Parts: sequence; structure tokens; C-alpha cells
Amino acid sequence: MIRKMEHEGKLIIKLAPTGMIPTKDQTKNIPITPEEIAEDTFKAYRLGASVVHIHARDELGRPTYKKKFFAEIIRKIRCECPDIIICATTSGRVTPQVEHRSEVLDLVPEMASLTIGSFNFLHYPSVNSFQTIRELAAIMNEKGIVPELEIFESGFINTAKYLVKKGELTGPLHFNLLLGSLGSIPAELKDLVYLVDSLPPSSTWSATGIGRFQTRINAAAILMGGHVRVGIEDSIYYNYPKKELATNEALVRRIVRLARELGRDIATPDEAREILGIRRPLGCI
Repeated sequence: MIRKMEHEGKLIIKLAPTGMIPTKDQTKNIPITPEEIAEDTFKAYRLGASVVHIHARDELGRPTYKKKFFAEIIRKIRCECPDIIICATTSGRVTPQVEHRSEVLDLVPEMASLTIGSFNFLHYPSVNSFQTIRELAAIMNEKGIVPELEIFESGFINTAKYLVKKGELTGPLHFNLLLGSLGSIPAELKDLVYLVDSLPPSSTWSATGIGRFQTRINAAAILMGGHVRVGIEDSIYYNYPKKELATNEALVRRIVRLARELGRDIATPDEAREILGIRRPLGCI
């Protein structure tokens, strides 16, 4: 059973513009600098994106945990898109230490990702011990940041339920379902259905597929009443078989078109806040 409310039929579009993996050598369309990330976010925002999931890169384009880089990204996004919901990564793929992963939380974004388990990426593992998950969840709870629970395997959902039982996560919860990575749950439609059916009552959820699975899982999420995450972070291609490079703007435009064809209205940022149960931003920082 998924949470019902006034705006339950509206679709939340989350933009994931950058990530940690794509480089300019792979695609010139990947936004790396704060200016590029803010520009891509603004283009997606005008089309209907109400959430942006941000990663930061340093001066050499390398993934960084340092909050000074995140602060500049957030400042520029806020001044262009004052009401968009900002979700900051706390990924440990490059820097596993909690003190590094939590540095961005000092900026108090409205949401932050929280991966609820460990698994293998192609070149290295993503290690998230119970202690790490608990520490990051506690910091988010203390600062009033809504966790976006990243789910790569069905067992991660059981962990989330356990943490709710122990009072370390507070419902209603929001889950981000990521399917199709080599070391995670596959991206067949039955896999998405299984994950959604496993969620605790009153949850909200969004979904994406990695690489060639992005559009398939996005479309299924729209049909199933969920929300979508879309962007170059998850796939650098607009048309995977043809290896046609994507832009974040084109990927969001396709989601808006699909949603309208399938009878889903697009949620505004304020409607998305009501659906997700988060507060209003204060403006430029």
C-alpha cells in the first residue's frame, strides 16, 4: 500500500545530471562545473523537474565530497530555480568515511541520498555497513533532512524496515529504486514490481534503470503510479542502440512527453514537497 494524498496522481521528475562516473571524454554533454550543473538544472526545471540529485566535481572534474564545491552548486541552482528540491549525494563509492560523506549535510539540503546496503559496481564495491547507515541516518534526522533511500537490491528494503522498527528511520519513507547495474537487481519489469510490492505502507518511490534500461524503467514507473529519476548520471545515451548521446534537457523532455501521453500530470516543486513531506527552501545561500 502506497501513501495517498491530494497530489497522489502527479508525477515527480528527479533530474540526476552528473553522478560520479561520466566524463567529458565520454560525453561533452555531462555538466561538471557548478555553472554547467545549474544551467542543466534550470533547463530541466523549466520543463517540469521538481527535484535535482547533485554530485560535485573538483577543479579537475573528479568526484569530491568537499562541501565548498557542493555549496557553490547549491547556491547557483537556488538562484536560478529558487523552489526546486535539492537532494545531495552521500555516496561512499570514492570516499567511504562517514565524516567525508556527511560533510555536504552541513549545508542542510532538503533531501540526501542514503544507500541502505552494500553491493558491487563493475570496478569497485559500494560498502555501506550498518554502522555507516545508522550514523548518516542520525545526522540527517538531527538536521531535518529527508533521506532518499537508495535501493539496489530487495534486501535493502528489509534493512529500511528494520531501521524503522528500531526508530532510526522515521516513516513515511521515500525510496529511490535503481535497477540494472551489473551487481544489483536486474531491470526486468517483474523486478520493479517485486521491489514496489515489498515497500512498507505509506511509502513513496521513484525508479530508474541504469544504462539502456533507463527509459524502460522510467516508463514503467509512470504507469505504476510512481515517480521517475532521469539524467546523464544513469545513462549517457538518449538512444542506446544507436549510441546517440543524451542531454539532460532531452531526457527530461521525453519523460514529460511520456507522462502526458500516459495521463500523468507533472508535479510542481511545492506539490512534490507535499507528496514527499519536506519543507520549503529559504532561497539563495
